[in-house]
Formats: sequence, structure tokens, C-alpha cells
Amino acid sequence: MDVRVGDQILTKKPHPCGAACFDVLRVGMDFKIRCTGCGREIMLPRAKIEKNIKKILRPGEA
Repeated sequence: MDVRVGDQILTKKPHPCGAACFDVLRVGMDFKIRCTGCGREIMLPRAKIEKNIKKILRPGEA
């Protein structure tokens, strides 16, 4: 899956604050993402993130 720093991802399950959209801050074996609702930063393994991504939103694309 092609996820880059700066992308936004929609997940299948929302964050406990209610938001399901996250900003991607770091990509590698672990992903660092920031919740767009509350601003909390989370580090998760690549396998777990890729399984839970519903849609990737890239800036500048329609």
C-alpha cells in the first residue's frame, strides 16, 4: 500500500474521540499518525494500519 507522509487516512474504526481521519506523520515499519479530532499522536505497526485503512486522501487530488 502506498501511504506517504502528509497523506490523510480514513480508518474503518474511529478513534475514541469520534474522528476517523488521521494525518500521516511518519512511515516505515511503524506509522506515526495524528488524530484530526483531538490531536493525539499514535504509533502503530504497519500491518495493523494497512489492515484498517478505508481510504487514502492526498492533498491536491480531487
